[in-house]
Amino acid sequence: MTRPCRPQVTAEEIGSQVALEYGQAMTVRVCKADGETMPVVVVQNASVLELKKALRRHVQLRQARQGGVQHLSWKYIWRTYHLTYAGEKLADDRKKLREYGIRNRDEVSFIKKLRK
Repeated sequence: MTRPCRPQVTAEEIGSQVALEYGQAMTVRVCKADGETMPVVVVQNASVLELKKALRRHVQLRQARQGGVQHLSWKYIWRTYHLTYAGEKLADDRKKLREYGIRNRDEVSFIKKLRK
């Protein structure tokens, strides 16, 4: 009986951990409404878009390891949800996280947008 191939630790994950050790990266904790917190590693001067991409990679790796749903429509997710920090929407993808005051180990919330 062959076992399904599950991704092990990736080179990108190792690089992220090394960058954290040298202070070149930070962990942003993304909190979902159900209480789950996802630790996402980004470079110190990351933009909101880079955080979104890192969150996507984090979720995709976790799904591959757990054998869950393989495809999510991220276009739909970002149309339906937004990230907030200290009550402020992270609306500008080009803006740096530090411009919002986000530092290492800070929590960002993943919140469903209200219908208009």
